[in-house]
Amino acid sequence: MKKNGFTLFELLVSISIIAILTALVSLSYSAVQKKARDARRRQDMGSVQKAAEQYYSLSGYNYPSTTAPADWEVDSQAILNVFPTDPKGTGWTGYSCSSIGATAYCCCAKMEDDDNGNSAVTDCSGFATTGDYYCIKSQQ
Repeated sequence: MKKNGFTLFELLVSISIIAILTALVSLSYSAVQKKARDARRRQDMGSVQKAAEQYYSLSGYNYPSTTAPADWEVDSQAILNVFPTDPKGTGWTGYSCSSIGATAYCCCAKMEDDDNGNSAVTDCSGFATTGDYYCIKSQQ
């Protein structure tokens, strides 16, 4: 008599293979999400730097004194409408400006991948090839 169907062992092997593949896919997806958020942080810091340098040239060689967008206006022209927020949202350390004033600024973003940044500290004194933070500072 011939029986059709799968044995218990065959079912367990199939379920185990599916579980391993699912775990691998979710781990790689998580890594891709981190890289995408870090890329966004770099882009946001670049936008802030460009806006600060534009403000500097339009305002008579002064940088904005705060991160409040209302203070980033020159002759009723908005230079930075909204200061960017971290893509991970609340609960993450996100963006910080350790010093910002008329003569200089330093802003940093905490990276999720510790080797994606260019600084080990948030005060723009530790620029390196890798680090926990991606920092920008005044160009003038």
